[in-house]
Amino acid sequence: MVQSRTHNCGELRLSDAGKTVTLAGYYENMRQVSKNLAFLQLRDFYGVTQIVFEDEGMLSCLDGVNKESTLQITGLVRERSNKTDKLATGEIEVVPTEVNVLGKNIHNELPFEIRQSRQADENARLKFRYLDLRNPEVKDRILIRSKVVTELRQRMNDEDFVEITTPILTCSSPEGARDYLVPSRKFPGHFYALPQAPQQFKQILMASGFDRYFQIAPCFRDEDARADRSPGEFYQLDMEMAFAGQEDVFSVIEKVLPPVFEKYGTYKTASKPPFKRIPYLESLEKYGTDKPDLRIDLTVQDVTELMGRTEFGPFKDGAVIKAVKTDGYKATRKEIDKMIADAETESGFKGYWFRLDENGEFVGGISKFLADIKQEVLDTLSLKPGDFVALSAGKKNDAIKLAGVLRRMLGQASEGHFDKERYEFCWIVDFPMYEIGEESGQLEFCHNPFSMPQGGAKALDAADPLSILAYQYDLVCNGVELSSGAVRNHDPEIMVKAFKLVGLGEEDVKAKFPAMYNAFTYGAPPHAGIAPGVDRMVMLLTGEESIREIIPFPMNKQAQDIMMGAPAEVDKKQLDEVHICICEEKEKES
Repeated sequence: MVQSRTHNCGELRLSDAGKTVTLAGYYENMRQVSKNLAFLQLRDFYGVTQIVFEDEGMLSCLDGVNKESTLQITGLVRERSNKTDKLATGEIEVVPTEVNVLGKNIHNELPFEIRQSRQADENARLKFRYLDLRNPEVKDRILIRSKVVTELRQRMNDEDFVEITTPILTCSSPEGARDYLVPSRKFPGHFYALPQAPQQFKQILMASGFDRYFQIAPCFRDEDARADRSPGEFYQLDMEMAFAGQEDVFSVIEKVLPPVFEKYGTYKTASKPPFKRIPYLESLEKYGTDKPDLRIDLTVQDVTELMGRTEFGPFKDGAVIKAVKTDGYKATRKEIDKMIADAETESGFKGYWFRLDENGEFVGGISKFLADIKQEVLDTLSLKPGDFVALSAGKKNDAIKLAGVLRRMLGQASEGHFDKERYEFCWIVDFPMYEIGEESGQLEFCHNPFSMPQGGAKALDAADPLSILAYQYDLVCNGVELSSGAVRNHDPEIMVKAFKLVGLGEEDVKAKFPAMYNAFTYGAPPHAGIAPGVDRMVMLLTGEESIREIIPFPMNKQAQDIMMGAPAEVDKKQLDEVHICICEEKEKES
């Protein structure tokens, strides 16, 4: 039998009345009124059509057929008496003359109702992802992803970028995360690595004479899951430009992304070029984060000198103190306590607060410690009755982190301070080239080791390493980091100097990055690039809070594909072929 259809289930309209058609789709539901009258919803990729059974014999074709079986139905289109605008096909119905079961669902019970799958347990959704994807709401997220990728690809082509795919099997290199390793069959004891990013390949392409490269690149990192990060693999709009600098990259991104966000986003307004540019250190001081949500107009103030004069214990002993003020937070004491507790949980640090009541008196929180400096607090923070102030205190980085969380939470909860329905982009620029590592206590690269230092070789020779800035930048939208990028260090001499400061000599650089280093010795052009994350973009566009909602077949939080059963054991023959022996860990002696 040829499994064919003349129309899809979202296509028929009143103008088709009187036609004999053949539809195919999933048996979604059926309401049986009597033994010879029933209304069946037939759903396919495109929509739903109502099928009306008015004959007991025809209805008997569905005896023993479970919901979600696939059916082929031929019948007559007619005008529907009880029209509905909830369906695109709501003005018509089909009276069947022939019913064929194309694929039978042998299970009497479904693991969840298809249209309510998003309310089901996540592990059930992932195990039965093929059923979850039948939910039109879930399917639509994947369709948006497809459309966004197509649009991005077209817009990059319009900007004269050439799409080039780079290798998936490559060598391990220090990219900041754990590699996925693949054992070699032909070279015992040697391993390929799945690329954490096409970083070295795209820079080598620039040294190879290609001017503008891009790809929708798969990247593989053995990282733990987060709400905005899927373990295992992710995709990015990877791009690189030769004979280019920071401004050239900014110009391309500012042309490509806003129209895509306005076309496919939940919100229909996006930043117009040029995006706001905020130096990294300024962003930390003003917003408490290097990923500021600029839809919130609240800012962070440093009140260390003022508040340090109080007798409040946590404000003593050299603590850095930050404040966030708002005039639109009308919360109860219970709501305030919850907000502060939530901020503490997220940041890991303790927060404080007080309010100026309608009589001009400090109330709540730490108010009793402010009596002696009341006027100075009023003046410094420009307080007026009804204003609320949240504070953080401690080591500088700790105080900044909590202040950033408080700013975001207060902004979203305050009237008039959160312009939610838009996409607000910004560039975070001028990242420090180096920092002192928290664990090592030694000088380390702060961001990307392949970045060009501002001031070039002269800065590396003469300046305090901690004062050197890099041509590095992050693209941020609505408080989400979409990408990091940089003007690359294309000069081998400067590259060696940069690595020497973190304790790696010329031979180390040659050993760790042999292909790229050697390519640059043949005269590489200045180049720059960036790689916005496709998954995070689609997450923002759809308004989803979990990145797993916009990935066709995501892993769970433990990096397991429970639908396919990965990771899985393999048999000894496969292990022998790649020279791998599994050694069971011996039990430790008690």
